[in-house]
Amino acid sequence: MTVSATIARHIPMLRRFARALTGDQASGDAYALATIEAIAAGDIPIGEARDAKRALFGVFVRVWRSVQLNGGRLGGGDSSEVMAAADRILDEMSPLSRVAFLLRGLEGFSINEIATILACESDEVTALLAQAGQEIASRITTGILIIEDEPIIAMDLEALVLDLGHRVTHIARTRAEAVAAFAADRPGLVLADINLADGSSGLDAVNEIVQAHSVPVVFITAYPERLLTGERPEPAFLITKPFQAETVKAIVSQALFFERKAIPRSTAATAE
Repeated sequence: MTVSATIARHIPMLRRFARALTGDQASGDAYALATIEAIAAGDIPIGEARDAKRALFGVFVRVWRSVQLNGGRLGGGDSSEVMAAADRILDEMSPLSRVAFLLRGLEGFSINEIATILACESDEVTALLAQAGQEIASRITTGILIIEDEPIIAMDLEALVLDLGHRVTHIARTRAEAVAAFAADRPGLVLADINLADGSSGLDAVNEIVQAHSVPVVFITAYPERLLTGERPEPAFLITKPFQAETVKAIVSQALFFERKAIPRSTAATAE
């Protein structure tokens, strides 16, 4: 298999990563496209096929860190609005720690692989991961609606949500239940499976919810390629089944990072 063919296999995951990092489909896709163009132009070598994914993400990080692209000239749609909502936390966080956090939790890279991608030492990566977890989890809290029809998976997700310091507003097993649960207690995030108990769709439930309300959504699916086709608006936050606890925590925290409904823990404590 050629290097280009190997790289092509990883493009959907690169786009998923870019969207999770930026919190926006347009901005994430723009960074991913710039990465591919840099490789195609020969500006940045990709390396051997056996290391294609790691090398691809390494090129992405170099592009993302560049002054021209990272200076705020990318994006579209509601990107500026999303970034404005995150300003209260963004100013206090290290962007590089978020990159390390997602490379580990979302893409499953090892500490040494992340060190290669970021061109730093392994102990620096360990420090970045610890920093990211503390920065994100300690500053935001919200209610989360879980849409999942498998009881065991739902219990696992509930435990992870609670471990992050959030509350679960409801666990819905069908589209109708999910829509009603959202209306009853407006959560700050929706964690949604695709296939539900009665044959209904979590995607349809989310579409019905977001038509009337602005809320970040994290999809969980065993078939991510069905949602990352490039043919229609796609989710910025996507978790593949079977999932790892670190992945769920990373994506939930990252989604809330860009959400105005996620409030500082100090504020939440005062309100209670």
